[in-house]
Amino acid sequence: MLYPLSYGGESQPSGFPADAAPCEHVPMTPASVRTALVREVGCALEGVLGEPAALVLAIAVADADGLSRSERLHVAVDGRALDVAEHPGPVGTRWHTVDAPAGTLRVEYEATVRGRALPAAVTPLERILDVRPSRYVQSDILPALVDEEVVGAFATLPPLERVGAVREAVAGALEYSWASTRPTDGIAEPLQAGQGVCRDFAHVVAGLLRATDLPARVVSVYAPGLEPMDFHAVVEVAVGDEWLLLDATGRAPRRSMLRIATGRDAADTAYLASDGSALALTAVRVRAAASELAPERPTELLALG
Repeated sequence: MLYPLSYGGESQPSGFPADAAPCEHVPMTPASVRTALVREVGCALEGVLGEPAALVLAIAVADADGLSRSERLHVAVDGRALDVAEHPGPVGTRWHTVDAPAGTLRVEYEATVRGRALPAAVTPLERILDVRPSRYVQSDILPALVDEEVVGAFATLPPLERVGAVREAVAGALEYSWASTRPTDGIAEPLQAGQGVCRDFAHVVAGLLRATDLPARVVSVYAPGLEPMDFHAVVEVAVGDEWLLLDATGRAPRRSMLRIATGRDAADTAYLASDGSALALTAVRVRAAASELAPERPTELLALG
């Protein structure tokens, strides 16, 4: 069984470590690439493994048409570099697996990304899968947690109006509170407490949208401008043939966000999962910067680029 560690407060982030190894750049010479938006992102994870474990990482920038990247991923235990295998996932997700021995773990990732991802059309399979309940987005029980008349009222709105109304409702119902929920919490706990972290905001938004028959999925992103800096969780909702980007926290400009992993919820997009409880993380450090950082306009219709 995999135990996912997702963003939003399991470890206190601090600044990106000064001793992180530099990114190993590869040539990227086309003028159209050189003059585009540039984003510098990365993370460092540190921990202790009490016994050998299989690790799954989701920290690399996702594949996407329109982006060019140079990057470096390094995983070591007790200073010895380990072999890493890459596996493609949904919407360009790149999972990396490592068989790690017991010892002190260090993971380093850095990437320079140029350009913007081209938007992809909504597929028939996504319309089927992304409207269903999932482990953390229990949209089937949501009418029991939120007044059923409220959910019904959302469902009567045209899709674009519904998207805006759901975002505003969740932003008003939840207070962002660091480390206020557990990694195992779904949508019930933040709704009952009236607070949560980005993961909880994303799960509740996706739940309300799915409960009103709009396909919605959770995306982990690097978010330049986010404070405090961390991995961040947002939502994509299918309206017509487009995926629109929502963030009910409003804590970072969506225009500069960069996709990492995409899935049903935090179970699919966790930055790290292991096959047991032998891993104790001691530090999670994230950085994300962009050459352009426009102010966030919550009502603006955007695709994740």
